[in-house]
Amino acid sequence: MAKSKSPIDTLSLAEAKILLEVARKVADGQTLDDQLETLVTLVTEATGADRGTLFVNDPSTQELYSRVTVGGLKREIRILNTTGIAGSVFQTGKGLLVKDVYKDSRFNKTVDEQTGYRTRSIACAPIRTVRGELIGVVEVLNRKGGKSAHFTPKDLKLLEAMAMQASVSLQRSLLMELGEKEKAKEAEFLSVVSEISGEIQLGNLLAKIIRTITRLLHAERSTLFINDEKTQELYTEVGEGLGATQIRFPNHLGIAGAVFTSGQTVNIQHAYADLRFNPGFDKKTGFFTRSILCTPVINKAGKVIGATQVLNKRGGAFTHEDEAKLKAFTAQVSVALENAKLFDDVQNMKNYAESMLESMSNAVVTLNEEGVIQTCNKAGYRILKTSAKEVLKKKAAEFFIGKNTWIEEKIRSTSASKEPALVMDAEMEWGGEKASANVSVLPLISVKDKPLGSLLMIEDISDEKRMKGTMARYMDPAIADQLMATGKEVLGGNISEASVLFSDVRSFTTLTESLGAQGTVGLLNEYFTLMVDCLQKEGGMLDKFIGDAIMAIFGLPLPREDDADRSVRAGIGMLVELDRFNAARKARGMMAIDMGLGINTDEIVSGNIGSPKRMNYTVIGDGVNLAARLETACKQYGAKMLVSDATVKKLKGTYRMREADRVVVKGKTEPVVIYECLDYHTDATFPNQMEVINQFKDGLAKYRKQDWDKARAAFREALKAHAGDKLSKIYIERCDYFQKSPPGEKWDGVWIMKEK
Repeated sequence: MAKSKSPIDTLSLAEAKILLEVARKVADGQTLDDQLETLVTLVTEATGADRGTLFVNDPSTQELYSRVTVGGLKREIRILNTTGIAGSVFQTGKGLLVKDVYKDSRFNKTVDEQTGYRTRSIACAPIRTVRGELIGVVEVLNRKGGKSAHFTPKDLKLLEAMAMQASVSLQRSLLMELGEKEKAKEAEFLSVVSEISGEIQLGNLLAKIIRTITRLLHAERSTLFINDEKTQELYTEVGEGLGATQIRFPNHLGIAGAVFTSGQTVNIQHAYADLRFNPGFDKKTGFFTRSILCTPVINKAGKVIGATQVLNKRGGAFTHEDEAKLKAFTAQVSVALENAKLFDDVQNMKNYAESMLESMSNAVVTLNEEGVIQTCNKAGYRILKTSAKEVLKKKAAEFFIGKNTWIEEKIRSTSASKEPALVMDAEMEWGGEKASANVSVLPLISVKDKPLGSLLMIEDISDEKRMKGTMARYMDPAIADQLMATGKEVLGGNISEASVLFSDVRSFTTLTESLGAQGTVGLLNEYFTLMVDCLQKEGGMLDKFIGDAIMAIFGLPLPREDDADRSVRAGIGMLVELDRFNAARKARGMMAIDMGLGINTDEIVSGNIGSPKRMNYTVIGDGVNLAARLETACKQYGAKMLVSDATVKKLKGTYRMREADRVVVKGKTEPVVIYECLDYHTDATFPNQMEVINQFKDGLAKYRKQDWDKARAAFREALKAHAGDKLSKIYIERCDYFQKSPPGEKWDGVWIMKEK
């Protein structure tokens, strides 16, 4: 087989001289940029082109980039080495002549659009090393001589020959430049690591790391996220380009979360094409994220402690080299980062302890081994009626004198025994005023079991605290605190709107007969504990226990906008908790408990009611009585939770309610609309709930129009959907009754209850 001819073999003498000129001038270039500029100038002149461009391949990014352009275009161009005419030549290794580029699908028109230049024809040749390795392409644009002029195969051969002639010098310079860059990078890397490793303040360290990463990787922004093990969040207070913005988010979300969780580096060239990317932060800040490089921060024990994220490399995408650089950098700084974080945690713990002591309402005094007072918090100065100057650095025996000498004795005995001491309702005197307090003395012991001193805590028992303790029996302690803070008089009597909840255990007499006295008390205590927790969770005030019944108030002593919702949510919670309680009882072979709930909202009278010898904070009024009647009515309607129309109108949330009836309760003349709440049910206890509600609603409307047959049919459809719907059965019985004994034309659909 005949050997294929080199482009040089077919050249004329004049063209051969051009090649010698190329070899000499390119070799004379002092730098790679000089050589590239020389080659482009020579090929442009030799081929009679208007412009020329030389693209060098970047293996790390798989891109072709122009280092020099002749003819006016001076900016760098980067394209994927698989796109455009230049990319086609690079991939195939074969030169190309294109007479009309706009008819060639490989031509990229965007460069013309960006520069305003009009490309007509192109000659493009590969640049090969002596070993045949492709290192780039050279192309010339628009042969001079008018619009009809175009490049010939002879021009292409000359272009290929010139590229081959210059390749040796170009490759040598590329390798030299690469070596110089690597040396410069290593020097810069060592310099910045050395600068950072000496920083102990976490904030300063983070700022230095971020600035360094941004500079090293030529990025627009970078952020170092640290994992907060307590909250399971990634957080940062410093981010290049973020100003003072603090970011916190769950440590499994977003790109940084994925990197932290997997421990793997992620390099994303197009952020918006990645489903893990959250564009919400871009919208919030006005920044546009193009590319992301994110790598885990791993400590010396191999544990992932955070993630470093870099955004938008200037001039292109992040490369494998950038990945390696970021990994190496984070590995070097992770030790310094952990040390700074530990120092920061210690400082935070110290500040937390000091803040906690200052915020306490009890006096806290610490003493060293010699019994000298070292610290005293703000409450201590107030309770002991002293100042820092009078108490600090004094011995306990010098400060606790007179009627308070017993305190110094307790401190000495505690130090000797290493056992804590507690004195309740102790008498003492400060500044000539008598006081009562609960006093605790604790020994301070080191981790090596060596004595460090003592801690004295004094709780002032004032009339205010006694009042708060009394109120806390009726309501959530948080509400008692709020009430004490307002100074509002509530015990003397007030008229205000509130929601009242009554609950009662069904068939309690039967239960007591089977359980006996001790079993009954034990059951009630267990049951009441669960129910009161549900009430207090929603901020309800326990008014009283009435045998096995509970009365609770929402909206007293302090009202809230959603008191009606709180009462309904508490009722739902009580029924759900009762189901869990019954499941546990059945598993132990014990009888289940059933109960009914009634809720009403109205204006009621509240205050401390009773005799001088015994008084209780409670509520009275028609609104209270109606809630009790609704609880009783649950038996008649086969319901577990009935709510008045007055409460339903106040609800802000959405609940699964159905109108149960218009009813006149015992002792009243005006009708009340009542609703059955079904939210506590599951699909198992009340299947096809919405279908039942809709069929029942239709039946109720026809029932009130005295259309007994259609009403009965609708109620039966409801029973088909849920055979256990007692309310539908009740209305079928009513339809039967009224069909035999019509109520008359003036009947308004109201049912009159005969029982309480």
